[in-house]
Amino acid sequence: MCLVLRAATVFLVLLMGTNGWTEEYSGQGPLRVIPPDALHTILPADTHLMMESAGIERLLATLDEAPPDWPLVYGQGHHDPGHDDRLFALNRERDAKRESSPALSWRLAFAWAGELSPYRKEIGGFPVALGPKFIETSWGMVRFKPEEAPGNLSMTTDADLREQFSRRLENGQTVEIDVVMTGKLIPEESVMYDFSHDEAGLGLIMPVVRVERVEFAMAP
Repeated sequence: MCLVLRAATVFLVLLMGTNGWTEEYSGQGPLRVIPPDALHTILPADTHLMMESAGIERLLATLDEAPPDWPLVYGQGHHDPGHDDRLFALNRERDAKRESSPALSWRLAFAWAGELSPYRKEIGGFPVALGPKFIETSWGMVRFKPEEAPGNLSMTTDADLREQFSRRLENGQTVEIDVVMTGKLIPEESVMYDFSHDEAGLGLIMPVVRVERVEFAMAP
């Protein structure tokens, strides 16, 4: 009996995230109509918001102290014979140095762009297509990357907004929302350094987050 109870306890601990969240979060949720500066009120108190450059730069400074020497790593560009080796060395060196960083345990919230598809009665909501957001910082361009991007997302809302969104979609307009993902950096390769393929020499930084929770938000 003791062994059964211990096994059950371990199972519940693994199933439930901090503050009682289940790691197998649902793909459907309500729209939160909330000002951007009030977003913290619907998230756990210890959450670090990664919506603007200042918060992101604090995270990166805590993790890695200073930006890389991007021109040195880039060299003559993607076709430089030593380019890939220098980039690989940069990532491995920084992975090793940040192993004991307190920021690895921070709970982070970042947003991707969401676009609604027409309402589907059978699922009771609007399907949501996802796309990453790029944020310019003094370290380089930053794009947060979920370890596994949430799929089959759908958003619910009240009757008035449902009618308003449906009318806009029927008229060929787009309806965009923020898909706010909350979680922690993965232990290994928590931040990936690379270069943009659209702009020569532009550093690209991708923090990789294991997502625990998803919220749908829109400014009033």
